[in-house]
Amino acid sequence: MSRTDPLADFIQTGLAAGRSRDELAAALARAGWSGREISGALEAWLTGDPGLPPVPRPRPHVSARDAVVYGLLFLLLGLICWHVAALGFAIVDSLWPEPGDFHAPPRSSIRWSAAVLIPAVPLFLWLNARVARATGDDPGRRRSLVRKWVASVTLLLAALALLSDMVAVVHAVLSGDLTALFAAKAALIAVLGGLVLAYYRDELDAG
Repeated sequence: MSRTDPLADFIQTGLAAGRSRDELAAALARAGWSGREISGALEAWLTGDPGLPPVPRPRPHVSARDAVVYGLLFLLLGLICWHVAALGFAIVDSLWPEPGDFHAPPRSSIRWSAAVLIPAVPLFLWLNARVARATGDDPGRRRSLVRKWVASVTLLLAALALLSDMVAVVHAVLSGDLTALFAAKAALIAVLGGLVLAYYRDELDAG
Protein backbone atom coordinates (compact mmCIF):
# COMPACT_ATOMS: atom_id res chain seq x y z
CA MET A 1 0.00 0.00 0.00
CA SER A 2 1.50 3.32 -1.07
CA ARG A 3 1.99 6.11 1.44
CA THR A 4 0.10 9.34 0.82
CA ASP A 5 1.54 12.84 1.12
CA PRO A 6 -0.77 14.87 3.39
CA LEU A 7 0.61 18.17 2.13
CA ALA A 8 0.10 17.26 -1.52
CA ASP A 9 -3.35 15.86 -0.76
CA PHE A 10 -4.35 19.07 1.03
CA ILE A 11 -3.13 21.28 -1.82
CA GLN A 12 -4.87 19.15 -4.44
CA THR A 13 -8.16 19.11 -2.51
CA GLY A 14 -8.04 22.84 -1.83
CA LEU A 15 -7.25 23.81 -5.41
CA ALA A 16 -9.93 21.45 -6.72
CA ALA A 17 -12.43 23.12 -4.35
CA GLY A 18 -11.61 26.53 -5.81
CA ARG A 19 -9.51 27.87 -2.95
CA SER A 20 -6.80 30.37 -3.85
CA ARG A 21 -3.13 29.63 -3.41
CA ASP A 22 -2.83 32.45 -0.86
CA GLU A 23 -5.59 30.94 1.26
CA LEU A 24 -3.99 27.53 1.20
CA ALA A 25 -0.55 28.97 1.97
CA ALA A 26 -1.90 30.90 4.95
CA ALA A 27 -3.64 27.82 6.34
CA LEU A 28 -0.51 25.70 5.97
CA ALA A 29 1.63 28.38 7.60
CA ARG A 30 -0.71 28.44 10.60
CA ALA A 31 -0.37 24.65 10.82
CA GLY A 32 3.42 24.96 11.05
CA TRP A 33 4.61 24.20 7.53
CA SER A 34 7.66 26.22 6.40
CA GLY A 35 7.55 28.68 3.53
CA ARG A 36 9.79 26.48 1.43
CA GLU A 37 7.61 23.43 1.97
CA ILE A 38 4.48 25.42 1.13
CA SER A 39 5.88 26.99 -2.04
CA GLY A 40 7.25 23.64 -3.21
CA ALA A 41 3.90 21.93 -2.66
CA LEU A 42 2.00 24.68 -4.48
CA GLU A 43 4.41 24.65 -7.41
CA ALA A 44 3.74 20.93 -7.86
CA TRP A 45 0.27 21.75 -9.23
CA LEU A 46 -0.75 23.65 -12.36
CA THR A 47 -4.07 25.48 -12.27
CA GLY A 48 -5.93 27.94 -14.46
CA ASP A 49 -7.22 25.74 -17.27
CA PRO A 50 -11.05 26.05 -17.31
CA GLY A 51 -12.84 22.76 -16.75
CA LEU A 52 -9.72 20.90 -15.63
CA PRO A 53 -8.83 19.83 -12.09
CA PRO A 54 -5.39 20.75 -10.69
CA VAL A 55 -2.78 19.19 -12.98
CA PRO A 56 0.29 17.60 -11.31
CA ARG A 57 3.66 18.75 -12.56
CA PRO A 58 6.39 16.14 -13.21
CA ARG A 59 8.23 15.01 -10.10
CA PRO A 60 11.57 13.31 -9.51
CA HIS A 61 11.47 9.53 -9.41
CA VAL A 62 13.57 6.58 -8.23
CA SER A 63 14.04 3.23 -9.98
CA ALA A 64 16.25 0.18 -9.52
CA ARG A 65 17.34 0.44 -13.15
CA ASP A 66 18.64 3.97 -12.58
CA ALA A 67 20.53 2.81 -9.50
CA VAL A 68 22.35 0.18 -11.57
CA VAL A 69 23.08 2.42 -14.56
CA TYR A 70 24.17 5.54 -12.71
CA GLY A 71 25.94 3.55 -10.01
CA LEU A 72 27.98 1.79 -12.70
CA LEU A 73 28.75 5.10 -14.40
CA PHE A 74 29.92 6.50 -11.05
CA LEU A 75 32.20 3.52 -10.37
CA LEU A 76 33.62 3.56 -13.90
CA LEU A 77 34.32 7.29 -13.72
CA GLY A 78 36.05 6.81 -10.37
CA LEU A 79 38.18 3.96 -11.71
CA ILE A 80 39.13 5.96 -14.80
CA CYS A 81 40.14 9.04 -12.79
CA TRP A 82 42.12 6.98 -10.28
CA HIS A 83 44.07 4.99 -12.85
CA VAL A 84 44.61 7.93 -15.21
CA ALA A 85 46.15 9.74 -12.24
CA ALA A 86 48.24 6.68 -11.33
CA LEU A 87 49.41 6.27 -14.91
CA GLY A 88 50.13 9.98 -15.21
CA PHE A 89 52.12 9.97 -11.97
CA ALA A 90 54.21 7.07 -13.26
CA ILE A 91 54.91 8.91 -16.52
CA VAL A 92 55.80 12.10 -14.66
CA ASP A 93 58.13 10.19 -12.35
CA SER A 94 59.94 8.77 -15.36
CA LEU A 95 60.25 12.20 -17.01
CA TRP A 96 61.26 14.18 -13.91
CA PRO A 97 62.90 11.80 -11.44
CA GLU A 98 63.71 13.18 -8.01
CA PRO A 99 67.42 13.89 -7.38
CA GLY A 100 69.07 10.74 -6.14
CA ASP A 101 66.13 8.56 -7.20
CA PHE A 102 67.49 5.88 -9.53
CA HIS A 103 64.45 3.59 -9.34
CA ALA A 104 62.11 3.54 -12.34
CA PRO A 105 58.36 3.40 -11.66
CA PRO A 106 57.27 -0.22 -11.17
CA ARG A 107 56.03 -1.59 -14.45
CA SER A 108 53.47 -3.78 -12.70
CA SER A 109 51.53 -0.71 -11.53
CA ILE A 110 51.65 0.78 -15.03
CA ARG A 111 50.40 -2.47 -16.54
CA TRP A 112 47.64 -2.69 -13.96
CA SER A 113 46.40 0.84 -14.66
CA ALA A 114 46.48 0.17 -18.40
CA ALA A 115 44.62 -3.12 -17.88
CA VAL A 116 41.86 -1.27 -16.02
CA LEU A 117 41.62 1.64 -18.46
CA ILE A 118 41.46 -0.44 -21.64
CA PRO A 119 38.03 -1.96 -20.84
CA ALA A 120 36.76 0.77 -18.49
CA VAL A 121 37.02 3.73 -20.88
CA PRO A 122 35.09 2.14 -23.79
CA LEU A 123 32.48 0.77 -21.38
CA PHE A 124 32.01 4.19 -19.78
CA LEU A 125 31.72 5.92 -23.16
CA TRP A 126 29.23 3.32 -24.44
CA LEU A 127 27.07 3.46 -21.32
CA ASN A 128 27.20 7.25 -21.26
CA ALA A 129 26.12 7.39 -24.91
CA ARG A 130 23.18 5.08 -24.15
CA VAL A 131 22.10 7.28 -21.25
CA ALA A 132 22.38 10.39 -23.42
CA ARG A 133 20.23 8.81 -26.13
CA ALA A 134 17.67 7.60 -23.59
CA THR A 135 17.35 10.99 -21.92
CA GLY A 136 17.19 12.67 -25.31
CA ASP A 137 14.28 10.48 -26.38
CA ASP A 138 12.58 10.75 -22.98
CA PRO A 139 13.51 13.95 -21.05
CA GLY A 140 11.55 12.61 -18.08
CA ARG A 141 14.46 10.28 -17.32
CA ARG A 142 16.55 13.31 -16.41
CA ARG A 143 14.33 13.73 -13.35
CA SER A 144 15.79 10.61 -11.77
CA LEU A 145 16.66 11.19 -8.11
CA VAL A 146 19.41 8.57 -8.40
CA ARG A 147 20.95 10.57 -11.26
CA LYS A 148 20.89 13.74 -9.16
CA TRP A 149 22.35 12.05 -6.08
CA VAL A 150 25.16 10.42 -8.06
CA ALA A 151 25.93 13.77 -9.68
CA SER A 152 25.92 15.48 -6.27
CA VAL A 153 28.31 12.95 -4.72
CA THR A 154 30.62 13.08 -7.75
CA LEU A 155 30.69 16.87 -7.75
CA LEU A 156 31.44 16.87 -4.02
CA LEU A 157 34.35 14.46 -4.45
CA ALA A 158 35.70 16.44 -7.42
CA ALA A 159 35.47 19.69 -5.47
CA LEU A 160 37.26 18.11 -2.49
CA ALA A 161 40.00 16.80 -4.79
CA LEU A 162 40.49 20.27 -6.31
CA LEU A 163 40.51 21.92 -2.89
CA SER A 164 43.05 19.43 -1.54
CA ASP A 165 45.16 19.91 -4.66
CA MET A 166 45.09 23.69 -4.18
CA VAL A 167 46.02 23.40 -0.51
CA ALA A 168 48.94 21.10 -1.36
CA VAL A 169 50.23 23.53 -4.00
CA VAL A 170 49.99 26.51 -1.65
CA HIS A 171 51.77 24.55 1.08
CA ALA A 172 54.52 23.57 -1.35
CA VAL A 173 54.97 27.18 -2.43
CA LEU A 174 55.11 28.48 1.14
CA SER A 175 57.57 25.79 2.20
CA GLY A 176 59.74 26.18 -0.90
CA ASP A 177 59.16 22.58 -2.00
CA LEU A 178 57.41 23.29 -5.31
CA THR A 179 59.26 21.28 -7.95
CA ALA A 180 58.47 20.50 -11.57
CA LEU A 181 57.53 16.97 -10.53
CA PHE A 182 55.09 18.21 -7.88
CA ALA A 183 53.63 20.87 -10.18
CA ALA A 184 53.04 18.35 -12.96
CA LYS A 185 51.21 15.97 -10.62
CA ALA A 186 49.14 18.80 -9.16
CA ALA A 187 48.23 19.97 -12.66
CA LEU A 188 47.09 16.45 -13.58
CA ILE A 189 44.79 16.29 -10.52
CA ALA A 190 43.42 19.74 -11.37
CA VAL A 191 42.68 18.71 -14.95
CA LEU A 192 40.92 15.53 -13.86
CA GLY A 193 38.85 17.37 -11.26
CA GLY A 194 37.95 20.07 -13.77
CA LEU A 195 36.85 17.50 -16.34
CA VAL A 196 34.59 15.80 -13.80
CA LEU A 197 33.05 19.13 -12.82
CA ALA A 198 32.48 19.94 -16.49
CA TYR A 199 30.92 16.52 -17.11
CA TYR A 200 28.36 16.94 -14.35
CA ARG A 201 27.93 20.73 -14.53
CA ASP A 202 24.28 20.61 -15.68
CA GLU A 203 23.08 17.59 -13.74
CA LEU A 204 21.91 19.32 -10.57
CA ASP A 205 19.77 21.78 -12.53
CA ALA A 206 18.22 19.15 -14.80
CA GLY A 207 14.46 19.27 -14.75
